[in-house]
Amino acid sequence: MRVVAIQPRVALGEVDANLRHVEDLVDRAVAEHHPQLVCLPESMTTPNLYHRRMRTVARPVLGEPLQVLRRLARRHDCLVGGGYIAVRGEDARGTYALAEPDGSVHFHDKDQPSFWENNYYGPGRDDGVMETSLGTIGCANGWEWGRTRTVHRMRAGGVRLVAGGMHFPSVPTWPLAARWFRDRDHHLLSQYCRETPPRLARMLGVPVVHPSHVGDFTMATPLAPGIPWSSSCVGETQICDADGVPLERMSYADGEGWIGADVELAEPRPRDPTPDTFWAASFPLSAHLVWYVGNLHGRAKYLAMKRLGLHEWTPGPDVPDRASAAQLPPLDPEPAGAGLDAAGRAV
Repeated sequence: MRVVAIQPRVALGEVDANLRHVEDLVDRAVAEHHPQLVCLPESMTTPNLYHRRMRTVARPVLGEPLQVLRRLARRHDCLVGGGYIAVRGEDARGTYALAEPDGSVHFHDKDQPSFWENNYYGPGRDDGVMETSLGTIGCANGWEWGRTRTVHRMRAGGVRLVAGGMHFPSVPTWPLAARWFRDRDHHLLSQYCRETPPRLARMLGVPVVHPSHVGDFTMATPLAPGIPWSSSCVGETQICDADGVPLERMSYADGEGWIGADVELAEPRPRDPTPDTFWAASFPLSAHLVWYVGNLHGRAKYLAMKRLGLHEWTPGPDVPDRASAAQLPPLDPEPAGAGLDAAGRAV
């Protein structure tokens, strides 16, 4: 089947504008490739950064991000997935939603927030295995792509393809640390991200669709007020076959855009063993340090703000991880005469 992965450049905290932008990207990508599946990255509504504006980006699980995905799936008669920070009951989650053309939706919440993400949402509990109209699809969200427990969940679920999304920020460009960060760890992290989708494909023996963010950013530095963290999301959007061979790829240098390729959904046949470790491959010591410190700091702050009622979102309704169209709000009809212009944009 034909699949598409979108590599967007979106602005920090600009949820409404970013939704309009990714909707336009999907319209144009579908006009070119006519796929059965389109995947946007995790956190398609904003780069997943450490910044005060991130306090304002959570949306109800049934809110506008979901409605955009459902409209696109109906408009183009294909599955469309994307991630956003969703309020599900009493907590915010790092949610990925995969919308079907019939209006139903599959949801997956990231099993564990990474680094500073812990400030903004809590862990999920589902296995990420989705029984879709195309077959059994596994959903990996963010750094789940690099953890061996993701492999074990996907293998137990008998998935025929792994999709989902990634947001991969690099190290800061501080001049005093340039020799260590810019000239060493940035290249190591870029290599790690480039090798992650093929590695997961080989361990599971199934194709993967790996959309990722791209572009430069400036955020705050955790536990260091007043010190900016300027860096970039490295991209590495890829579609790989079951042998881990990249069929199409976009790097940081390619900027924003999309890729499309044909993949085969067949019986899983793992090519590589899964290591008996937490991570499927090693990455720089600096990333490990930020992982441990960011996890502890963010989780404590998230829980403290929740107890004090200081989050800018309020608890709201939730839905099952597989919700039928009847369990979701009705979609508004497309405007009369709606279609696509010559550039593939909705009109």
